[in-house]
Amino acid sequence: MSDRYRVESDSLGTRRIPEDAYWGVHTARALENFTVTGDSIGKYPALITALAAVKQAACRANRELGVLDARRADAIERACAEIRAGALHDQFPIDPIQGGAGTSTNMNANEVIANRALELLGHARGDYAELDPLDHVNLGQSTNDVYPTSVNLAVVQHVRGLVAALGRLADAFEAKSAEFAGIIKMGRTQLQDAVPMTLGQEFATFAVMVREDRLRLEEGIALLCESNLGGTAIGTGINGHPGYSALACAHLTELTGERVTPAENLIEATQDAGAFVQMSGILKRVAVKLSKTCNDLRLMSSGPSTGFGEIRLPAMQAGSSIMPGKVNPVVPELMNQIAFEAIGNDMTVTMAAEAGQLQLNAFEPIIAYSLLKTTAHLSAGADALATKCVPGITADAEHLRAGVYRSVGIVTALTPHLGYAASAAIAKQAMATGRPVAEVVADLGLLSPDQVAELLAPQRLAGIS
Repeated sequence: MSDRYRVESDSLGTRRIPEDAYWGVHTARALENFTVTGDSIGKYPALITALAAVKQAACRANRELGVLDARRADAIERACAEIRAGALHDQFPIDPIQGGAGTSTNMNANEVIANRALELLGHARGDYAELDPLDHVNLGQSTNDVYPTSVNLAVVQHVRGLVAALGRLADAFEAKSAEFAGIIKMGRTQLQDAVPMTLGQEFATFAVMVREDRLRLEEGIALLCESNLGGTAIGTGINGHPGYSALACAHLTELTGERVTPAENLIEATQDAGAFVQMSGILKRVAVKLSKTCNDLRLMSSGPSTGFGEIRLPAMQAGSSIMPGKVNPVVPELMNQIAFEAIGNDMTVTMAAEAGQLQLNAFEPIIAYSLLKTTAHLSAGADALATKCVPGITADAEHLRAGVYRSVGIVTALTPHLGYAASAAIAKQAMATGRPVAEVVADLGLLSPDQVAELLAPQRLAGIS
């Protein structure tokens, strides 16, 4: 920033603004008041581009409605387009967590767009008599419809990134499922031997779980594309044009590629944070299932000598400063921690949505911050699994197969032929003697060797014959 300043004023007084800053007095106040995270909204490109898209759509609507002249509208549109292309994001320095229901974020956007538009018109930054952040850039708008709509679109963009990342992870699990299709192993319930399955079936399940969540996320996106634009302060549309809402949403659809529609009731939409709660719940579901999957991977790979030892995860780094040769499941551990954060963020969103009062929820900034972090981190974690973990997993097929025939769980396959009581007795004897079930059955003469071989064939045990 320059050592030279300009002076700007608001209803509270004046502030010196660095001469080369595109933001103004309202942003300066926010920088003084909100210093929580050490982060800035400018570090969330999706939010900044969404803000610029909303302002550009508003500008187009106002121009068509005849309430904004073409000269100013052209300059505002050009400024918004530049920001959407990635320019001036460093001019959004305020903390994501802020009081005022997002007013500081809206003011920051108004000022940056106005000052860039002034430059494009050949005027100095801060020359608001020519083009004003509030009278022109914010025309027909309020923080209370601009901010939630921008957050909706930013979250949608992040969620689309997560959907893509989960697709890559599902593909990785499906590839492993095909690779492991013929490897038989014991399934487990409550960490005890259950009945046989294939390792391919286990990895196919991981893929299905991930793909199911992609569908749920798409459903949540549709709700977020409903906008309260045009509602202004509380949804009544005060100071707005009656044709503005539909027109602004149509332009926003054209600019973003998302099907943005006006809410049926703008008063309800201005105070209701239900779409955020629903999306947060879906994200929690994603987090819980990914964490459970990683728990399974860590358990299956435990050892390598004294654990399950069924699979090997790719070695990514040395695992200990004191135990030479130790390698840890660091990528699944990473995903576990991201999931813990996502679950905590869901509680934050829940409490913030619940705390809304009367015609506005003042706590949407923490909702936005929580959802943007959750989606970004889940995407990074899913991509880490898809690229640094799952493709490199190998299986100890012989160890898995031997475990099946050592397990008394396979006696379940004999129950229809011998009855539950006789099968339980066989299982008890096999456990007491340490002998395989097949040998015990043969010794007791309950079935012929050919019958035992047929009933305990790997494909039949895994239900794939």
